[in-house]
Amino acid sequence: FSGPFTDVVTTNLKLRNPSDRKVCFKVKTTAPRRYCVRPNSGIIDPGSSVIVSVMLQPFDYDPNEKSKHKFMVQTTYAPPNITDMEAVWKEAKPDELMDSKLRCVFEMPNENDKLNDIDASKSAPVLNTSKQDGPMPKPHSVSLNDTETRKLVEECKRLQAEIMKLTEDNRHLRDEGLRLRKVAHSDKSGSPTALALRDNGSNSLPSLLVVIAAIFIGFFLGKFIL
Repeated sequence: FSGPFTDVVTTNLKLRNPSDRKVCFKVKTTAPRRYCVRPNSGIIDPGSSVIVSVMLQPFDYDPNEKSKHKFMVQTTYAPPNITDMEAVWKEAKPDELMDSKLRCVFEMPNENDKLNDIDASKSAPVLNTSKQDGPMPKPHSVSLNDTETRKLVEECKRLQAEIMKLTEDNRHLRDEGLRLRKVAHSDKSGSPTALALRDNGSNSLPSLLVVIAAIFIGFFLGKFIL
């Protein structure tokens, strides 16, 4: 057992059955109040193994005191159709029992191990802090959900359709303005004032359409950025 012994210290025993018959086992100790054994008895199938956990309870360790704690693992072949484990051990003959004895050894960690533990404890808060910090927050634009994205796409399509319609109207009005200018030039009886009004009226409409298109585009860009 490796210290410090301020908390429960666990050591595992691996018991293996190399025979071709089932074997019953039982773990005993000279200090039953100081140890907790799980499982402390059972049956091992042929060719199988079992892990037994031996848990040492906390105590005040004295390096000058020699340990007298011992363990004994008793085994015997399991009878056929076994139902009562206690009856097996009571009825077993001495020559049918096999046992193995183990002596407990207590060890304290050396100075190098203590230093390593201290370094590990110092570095642990740094690792915990980095985990708590977490990843960098994502930009707000990435957090748009599917509904908002779909609305923006539909609004974009609608604005594009409006711009195409305004462009087509602008083209028709420009053609009409050219036609009116040709008529004005060919009409010798028309006054210069009327001709100027016609030109101004035909030129103002395309400009008005361009302004409307710019308003739509500005509205769409402002909504998308927000």
